[in-house]
Amino acid sequence: MKPSILRLDFLFKPIPSRLPQGNSEHLANLRRAILDAHQKAVEKGDPVYIDPITQRSVMTAAFLASRATCCTSGCRHCPYEC
Repeated sequence: MKPSILRLDFLFKPIPSRLPQGNSEHLANLRRAILDAHQKAVEKGDPVYIDPITQRSVMTAAFLASRATCCTSGCRHCPYEC
């Protein structure tokens, strides 16, 4: 298995295509809510946060990085260059 390489901006910049897409104010607010929830979880050291849209648990970039390899599942906050 090829080693996974961390993206330089992985902690607070998710892969854009894995966030709600579009230019409406509503979608911008959803993206902001997701990024705020993620940042708060990372700052507290929580491995997951509750997605403000689906109410499901989402793993943080910090937690995913601690696993040391990409699982290739398309995680929203994947820290790796896959």
